[in-house]
Amino acid sequence: MNKIILMGRLTRDPEVRYTTTGKVVCQFTLAVDRPFTNQDGQREADFINIVVWGKIAELCGNSLTKGQRALVDGRLQLRSYDAKDGGKRYVTEVVANSVEFIERKGYTPGGNTGDSGKSDMESFGSQVPFDEEIPF
Repeated sequence: MNKIILMGRLTRDPEVRYTTTGKVVCQFTLAVDRPFTNQDGQREADFINIVVWGKIAELCGNSLTKGQRALVDGRLQLRSYDAKDGGKRYVTEVVANSVEFIERKGYTPGGNTGDSGKSDMESFGSQVPFDEEIPF
């Protein structure tokens, strides 16, 4: 079985391209924190290349931006190609079956939307006074 589930932050905006046959492909790099700290007490991250095909690729290109968190479910793929200099190059990447957007576009950590200064819950409307009388 070849299954990988990763959660991390995008290191750059996704790159969307179309193949010569018209298929859409999206590529981005996900920074995934390691579950431990190094000798200096600092957290380290692995930078993992993600490839997404089809309709999900279009959604990723339109919905994801640098710094956003994403949950990727896919499979590990190892491939090689011949470089222009004649050498053989190897690539390790995750081919995503699904991508979940953990944060919406324009989200800033700390609960603020950035434009109104209100938290997510405060932006839903005005507060209704509590009525202590029970209706039954």
